Amino acid sequence: MRALLFLFLLGLPAPAAARRTPEAPPISDEEAWRIGQNIWRNESGGSTAGLTSWNFGEEFASLGIGHFIWFPVSYHGPFQQSFPMLVEYLEKNGALVPEWLLLSPECPWSSREEFLAAKETPRMRELRFLLESTVRLQARFAAERLRGSLPKMLSAVSKRRRPRIQSQFERVWRQPGGVYVLVDYANFKGEGTHLQERYGRTGWGLLQVLERMERATEGPEALSEFAASARSVLIRRVRLSPPERRESRWLRGWLSRLKTYSA
Repeated sequence: MRALLFLFLLGLPAPAAARRTPEAPPISDEEAWRIGQNIWRNESGGSTAGLTSWNFGEEFASLGIGHFIWFPVSYHGPFQQSFPMLVEYLEKNGALVPEWLLLSPECPWSSREEFLAAKETPRMRELRFLLESTVRLQARFAAERLRGSLPKMLSAVSKRRRPRIQSQFERVWRQPGGVYVLVDYANFKGEGTHLQERYGRTGWGLLQVLERMERATEGPEALSEFAASARSVLIRRVRLSPPERRESRWLRGWLSRLKTYSA
């Protein structure tokens, strides 16, 4: 069953016998809840207030359990925003999304100061209520993003490198807790396929972490190696980042998050 879910999640063709099996959800309700709670704790300690954040030194809001980013109309940066996609996903899956949010493709608050000043406004309270009541859906949204990540990663590298990327992806997936690890990192630092998300020519996403993994053994070692690879990728990102971004201030928190991958 786990193998069938894996094939379904990735959108890859299944064997003939498997195709006769009724469609299964990518993750169960229980797993969606667990993944959502873990991601929420990673991003903001599981606090309701942390569902609506705008980090100091950043040019955009970070919302929901995964701190999905939302750009104000004036900002055009190297990162891919994900909150508008989450809003669309929530609405399509039955969540009661406030009308003003459906009509707001750009973040209505133009700066961190303006965002913080609006903390107790009706719109912000509505936003926190929506995000607190849709933890499972947000986890499923993050998993849906993972669903398309392997084909996208494989298409972004040479044919020679593809078997290694797929092998390491599947190796992590097969471990208990591996789905959480892949979903969380892809949500945390992206897939690594967007050329805008680079310092120089070097990325920091899921693709780059998998590329640095070399072993083939099964078991918990796969998750430990993933965490070690992610650590080196994030340290490299900070080293290559523009000095004015002062990314070293975030590194300690990033590395603490990685410890949950091999716990």
